[in-house]
Amino acid sequence: MSNHPETVSCDPRALCAALGIAVEAVEARGLRLYPAAERLAVADLDHKGREFLMTPAAGRAWQAMKAAAAADGIEIYLISAYRSVERQAEIIRAKLDSGAAIAEILTVLAPPGYSEHHTGRAVDLTCPDAPAVQQGFELTAAFAWLQVNANRFGFVMSYPPDNASGYRYEPWHWCYQDIS
Repeated sequence: MSNHPETVSCDPRALCAALGIAVEAVEARGLRLYPAAERLAVADLDHKGREFLMTPAAGRAWQAMKAAAAADGIEIYLISAYRSVERQAEIIRAKLDSGAAIAEILTVLAPPGYSEHHTGRAVDLTCPDAPAVQQGFELTAAFAWLQVNANRFGFVMSYPPDNASGYRYEPWHWCYQDIS
């Protein structure tokens, strides 16, 4: 894993205000600001050579979990890992520009600064027989394997059905919790 410096120094609260996101409403949902990753490394590459960055510990845990799944005949792969606070804002801006309402956007995307992705510990996963970031992922053998095994590697599903955060159920989104 090669090292990449963290380059984001933007103010999440200012970004939220610029996007029309009331921080008070976000925090009333129990969401909190997450610290940005201080150190990132390449945790994996996709089939096109695109790099996925994670904290070094999360990247090692991801590689161990992926190898264990493969040993059990399960293929899982990353579709998203680290994304900066500014990138999160860009994604929200694009949805706003396409006509989506901020209240609807915030059921599927965290406000800038409130996303686990910029911690460098969150991953969005899929497998060959599932569409990316769709609830149908829960019907796959990969998801069944993750439910039984992910915790051994420090990964937990962040947004199960009826989660308290107000996000839609995301069976593909897992976050590394340091278990050392």
